Amino acid sequence: MIRRALLSVSDKRGLVELATALRELGIELISTDGTARLLQENGIPVTPIEAVTGMPEILGGRVKTLHPMIHGGLLARRDRPEDVEDMHRHAIVGIDLVVVNLYPFEATVARDDVTVEEAIEQIDIGGVTLLRAAAKNYRYVTVVSDPDDYPALIDALRAHHRQVPEAMRAAFAVKAFRQTALYDAMISDWLADHLETDVAPFPDVLPFGARKATDLRYGENPHQQGALYRVPNAGGLAHAEQLQGKGMSYTNWLDAEGAWLAVQQFETPAVVIVKHASPCGIATHPDLVQAYRHALASDPVSAFGGIVAVNRPVDKALAEAMDDLFIEVLLAPEITPEAREHLAKKKNRRVLVVPPLRVPYVETRSIPGGFIRQTPDAIEAPVAMQCVTTREPTDEERATLDFAWRACLAVKSNAIVLARAIEGGFATVGIGTGQPSRVDAVRLAVRKAGEQAVGAVMASDAFFPFPDGVEVAAEAGVTAVIQPGGSRRDAEVIETANRYQMAMVLTGVRHFRH
Repeated sequence: MIRRALLSVSDKRGLVELATALRELGIELISTDGTARLLQENGIPVTPIEAVTGMPEILGGRVKTLHPMIHGGLLARRDRPEDVEDMHRHAIVGIDLVVVNLYPFEATVARDDVTVEEAIEQIDIGGVTLLRAAAKNYRYVTVVSDPDDYPALIDALRAHHRQVPEAMRAAFAVKAFRQTALYDAMISDWLADHLETDVAPFPDVLPFGARKATDLRYGENPHQQGALYRVPNAGGLAHAEQLQGKGMSYTNWLDAEGAWLAVQQFETPAVVIVKHASPCGIATHPDLVQAYRHALASDPVSAFGGIVAVNRPVDKALAEAMDDLFIEVLLAPEITPEAREHLAKKKNRRVLVVPPLRVPYVETRSIPGGFIRQTPDAIEAPVAMQCVTTREPTDEERATLDFAWRACLAVKSNAIVLARAIEGGFATVGIGTGQPSRVDAVRLAVRKAGEQAVGAVMASDAFFPFPDGVEVAAEAGVTAVIQPGGSRRDAEVIETANRYQMAMVLTGVRHFRH
């Protein structure tokens, strides 16, 4: 039975209502300074913490609950005679309920102007200790760390005569430990970044500080479940604001990732259309409407039901241009008010505004029993182009090869991109993606391009193991190639390019994407 409760909260939501209900149930309240003051202002009787410990708060409030009179009352096992004897000997009174939430470290470090000193002062010590002590002793003590759980707590106390069922106590305890784990992860990550003591992307210990944002509509398939988790204050795709449309599924987020990473490779205005996590159309142009039309023309069949990402604000003209295409998700850094109004007519189209990423990005994927991690891929600056053929690429071919190389990074391996310079910009005209055989990827890209392959350039994310891929491209009319090189048969591949009077440049860098 709960007779005595300790309340010490930074987030005061629902506190007065909770304390009122506890007092109505005859439960004694003890509390720390700020919490006690709010309760007293609302006419709720409360015992100050110093009346229990015999010590005032010291060090500017840094020490107030770290005392045997508090933690003895939390950690004592009520069915252990030796623990009960210790309590009697030292006049310790049991604490049966702990309601604690922590200093607002997350909100503090979200400010752009926060100092290290300000952040450090928002690292809670006593609150974390209270939560851990109460959670450890959940068989006898109820711990509540989330204001959203106050109504359930009150209902349980009323229904069970001031008792909380053990299953609920256990659930609250697990939640408290998860809260402190998230809190510690946020602190360690922030300090590592701002104190510059651990800037490596692969620390010996990898704490995951993420909070569940929402359940997904479903996982990769409708019979699978899924959820979205966000790293606090990280920004980026996971923190996108959804303006409209149905909830996101697991595959929607994967496709969105592919589209957003792809469009970030371009400094000029760009549009990327993705289907099944790999681009089917990419284009750049000063006019985003033109860029969209050229990206769509690359593969209009695959674009149906796809994801569209742009790296500039979406205005009404672009919103209107997309009316005729069924688009699952639209991603942009900004949507103008006029565009929002127009897009609202397509109620099922998900529209996401993606904020800038605020933390260093390291790719992390799960495998059974653990995780693998890597630094993110990016296009080298500037792109190295070592010409290895008799014919040098023209200036236009070089610019188009640069575009194709950037586009190729985001395409699933084996990846082949055919591209052309078109009306003041550049666009893909055929993409071969996800093929086990590189020559099959070339055949697919050529087939997608059709007549547009004539005069196009080709990018390959990795070297050509045999000359056959270059032969297929040359016979389709491709005039220039960019690829990493490094194959044992490079000489044969280069000889084939010379035979067809193609220009070929090597970058020395591979861009697999699995």
